[in-house]
Amino acid sequence: MDETSRKKTSRLPQLLYFLFFMLTGIACGYLSNDISENYRLVSGTLAPLLSMISIILLAFLALLIQTILHEAGHLLFGLLSGYHFLSFRVFSFLWMKENGKIRLKRLSLAGTDGQCLMGPPDMTEDDFPVILYNLGGSFLNMISALIFGGLALLCRPLILLSDFLLLLAWLGLGLGLLNGIPMRLNTVDNDGFNARSLVRSTEARRAFWVQLSVSEQTARGVRLRDMPEDWFAPPDDAALENSMMAATSVFTANRLMDQHRFEEADRLMAHLMEAGSGFAGIYRNLMIYDRLYCELLGEARGNVLQDLLSPAQQKFMKQMKNFPSVLRTEYAYALLAEKNGEKAAQLLAQFEKCARTYPYATDIQSERELMDIAREKTLAG
Repeated sequence: MDETSRKKTSRLPQLLYFLFFMLTGIACGYLSNDISENYRLVSGTLAPLLSMISIILLAFLALLIQTILHEAGHLLFGLLSGYHFLSFRVFSFLWMKENGKIRLKRLSLAGTDGQCLMGPPDMTEDDFPVILYNLGGSFLNMISALIFGGLALLCRPLILLSDFLLLLAWLGLGLGLLNGIPMRLNTVDNDGFNARSLVRSTEARRAFWVQLSVSEQTARGVRLRDMPEDWFAPPDDAALENSMMAATSVFTANRLMDQHRFEEADRLMAHLMEAGSGFAGIYRNLMIYDRLYCELLGEARGNVLQDLLSPAQQKFMKQMKNFPSVLRTEYAYALLAEKNGEKAAQLLAQFEKCARTYPYATDIQSERELMDIAREKTLAG
């Protein structure tokens, strides 16, 4: 699928999200009328300001509650399906199991408000349960919508509380549907899309099992280069139409990067981006950054670097500005393309700040090695 087709495919999800947030704005407008009554004794322009601040805080609180419930749904239904806990993220705050203890880390991923990662149960005849874990978030959002809606009716005499409960019910219904109805978004595929892919293909289920197993091994401190090689066999080109198979092939390229086999990694990524339409946007953008790094270590052709740093890629860079592999490539670019040691030093300091709270120590170790290689090339040149 080319970029034009991808954009056409993404228009319906964009429209649905636009309608959802427009209706949410209307709902907040009704809520503001009731909130304004609480400030009717406040004179001047202070009353509208207090009302607006209250609306923003209540809307954020409602979104936070439903985001937590969504990830809790993945956790609950995952546990019921035989999965085991790895990490739980809300916005950029991530709690993960490390050496038997739950520790707080920081991680942001473009296009996601949260994520619950779990280790998979054992596969039996190339199969294991996938539906409840993937759709558990949507299930709990919609269950909560019924509960909050019922409580809103019971609390109707308490107008502000009733309005807030109705907002919670609306957000639960909307997020449940937007995540449950299969849709391919610009950066990630939603839960419904993943579940549908898994139902249709045994190979996709195995690829999903590998992805979760890679996450589990990474959390345990194992680097990609040290994981079982048979997990990383690249699929046929036809299989790259499936998002799960495509994601596993990205791990294959990442493993080559961790092994410092840069020419092989670049060739594979170039082929994957040309042959596959199943890649979620975030994987495609991160591969571009890895290709940019490989080009910097190789011929460092100006036209190739310029093509890789398209306006869309630079926009993604801003969204992922604190992600280790993005900082690594920017650091290499400052050294090798811009010859700007001062900028490189600032990026190195930013990387070290990120490393202090980043959840996966092996990723940091790998990225530091890649930064050292870029620095050595600068000194050699």
